[in-house]
Amino acid sequence: MKKDFLTLFSLEREELEWILQRASQLKRARQEGRIIKTLEGRTLVMIFEKPSTRTRLSFEIGMYQLGGTAVFMGKQESQLGRGESIEDTARVISRYADAIMIRTFGQETVERLAQYATIPVVNGLTDKYHPVQILSDVFTIIEKLGKISGVRVAYLGDGNNVAHSLINGAAVFGYELNVATPEGFGPEREIVENARERGGKIEILHDPFTAVEGAEVVYTDVWVSMGQDKSDLTPFQKFQVNGELLRRAHENVMVLHCLPAHKGEEIEEKVFEEHAEEIFTQAENRLHVQKALLEYLILQ
Repeated sequence: MKKDFLTLFSLEREELEWILQRASQLKRARQEGRIIKTLEGRTLVMIFEKPSTRTRLSFEIGMYQLGGTAVFMGKQESQLGRGESIEDTARVISRYADAIMIRTFGQETVERLAQYATIPVVNGLTDKYHPVQILSDVFTIIEKLGKISGVRVAYLGDGNNVAHSLINGAAVFGYELNVATPEGFGPEREIVENARERGGKIEILHDPFTAVEGAEVVYTDVWVSMGQDKSDLTPFQKFQVNGELLRRAHENVMVLHCLPAHKGEEIEEKVFEEHAEEIFTQAENRLHVQKALLEYLILQ
């Protein structure tokens, strides 16, 4: 039976751990110049209703590196932009390709696509979740710290799709998560409660200094997500990741940002540059983890 990756809960922890281990092997192979063609003759269709840099490059280049083909479909390049239903689109693409990756607005669009597709569907981002990003982030943390269970993670900013998937990740991987947002900008209560019921250790706070106390990883994202309008950013000002804030964190704190960064807003430019190696390794790891994910879903 085909499997999809719509949220971090779509696969069991053992499956996700296999993907992370495989990502490590694929990363090492690329560093050593070894060519792996496990997806030769396979095709990924990429549907983009939201623009992207890292998502498109990592999936498209990843397929090519594994010997496969990636086909880009923007909204205007498909009949979706002319009123064809997502159900019919799913059934047509299933007759042509081996997997679908979609980056869109509504989570329900991804779920409907997966329901009608007979090939694996990957959520490349919705307004509600960003699971491929967090899976890569977990891989990056393990690379640096050697573990993920019990790691203290603090997320500062908007309670957006990244925050939601980080919350799910706490339940799956066992890291301790503090989410600090301005009043009125927190994550969805249902998502938090569901993750807690699954064993996630999650605190929702409104004081960034309390949130980062002793944190081994401090994570931030843009204050205004794609397609949103926040004309007044005043409530977010004290949530900037800066030197003063990081003095409360672990002395060897790791700073992550899923990019693109608005330096001077959610992160101080000096802090960004001091942690640039971590942040751009985090971006690079999207490639390796998504290659492993595609292998797992297509070849199972």
